[in-house]
Amino acid sequence: MSRQRPEAAATQRPGVGPAPSRVVVCRDCCCGTPKITGVDHDRQLARLREEVPVRVSDCLDVCEHANVIVVQPSAAARAAGARPVWLGLVNDADAVDDIVGWIRAGGPGAAPCPDILGLYAFTPPRGKGH
Repeated sequence: MSRQRPEAAATQRPGVGPAPSRVVVCRDCCCGTPKITGVDHDRQLARLREEVPVRVSDCLDVCEHANVIVVQPSAAARAAGARPVWLGLVNDADAVDDIVGWIRAGGPGAAPCPDILGLYAFTPPRGKGH
């Protein structure tokens, strides 16, 4: 009987298989607040939660890019070298739909990032995005 590495066991759900790509949504001092006007922040978060695994984070320290969503690769894609993709200024419902579609297709490392999402992508400051 082989033992799984703890991180591998954590990514599997009984009867479902390996965990898919997921998102980390920044919600704190700027992201998800009235400081970013014209966005239904609650609907944005609800839309993501309807479709993909979501983790809400406190401030990711990139407030100039609010609203920030980080698309995490699946465990298999991460093992193959895929890295998280940081998306900023995600203040449009269509962008959320594009993120959901990309994750359904496999997300980072498994499906190409849609060109439109490339416009939102940014490199996080050193020390972030690990």
